[in-house]
Amino acid sequence: MENDDLLPLLCSTAQGDKHAFANLYQQTSGKLFAITLNMLTNRAHAEEVLQEAFIKIWHNASEYNSSKGTVISWMISIVRYRSLDALRYNKVRKEQSLGDDDINEHDIEVSYAENTKLVSCIEQLEPQQKQAIHLAYYKGLSHSELVEHIDTPLGTVKSWIRRGLVQLQRCLTL
Repeated sequence: MENDDLLPLLCSTAQGDKHAFANLYQQTSGKLFAITLNMLTNRAHAEEVLQEAFIKIWHNASEYNSSKGTVISWMISIVRYRSLDALRYNKVRKEQSLGDDDINEHDIEVSYAENTKLVSCIEQLEPQQKQAIHLAYYKGLSHSELVEHIDTPLGTVKSWIRRGLVQLQRCLTL
């Protein structure tokens, strides 16, 4: 999934082209769903968050700025922030939707089966990169929480995440 492929679709989406939006959805929804499912661990919540994220993408497609990153990274950030909002919402309501009791083993098996390449790519990361990315993207820790949690300077943590994400992107596009 190259940015060159997604940029025209996003630009057309910004102009209200429903067909382009459908193609954008088709090309990215699997990857984006895997991210939200890993963060929320509940299939129903992940599907809801993904739907909300695509609504936001539809409404805000014209706000994409290529100088700040690729189309897919912009879309991932929307999905990630929506997932974090859902985590916070569930925490405030004191729902136990993220506990071990609610993790559906079938959903986990399907998720891993669908994302074997992602899992393989993650396994290739250095341990520090893997830990930092896992805590930031799957557990929803902020940079300041990461620094405190792993007792490492902010610049180092940011470097681990950035280099790890670049390596993941390369691995996934092969």
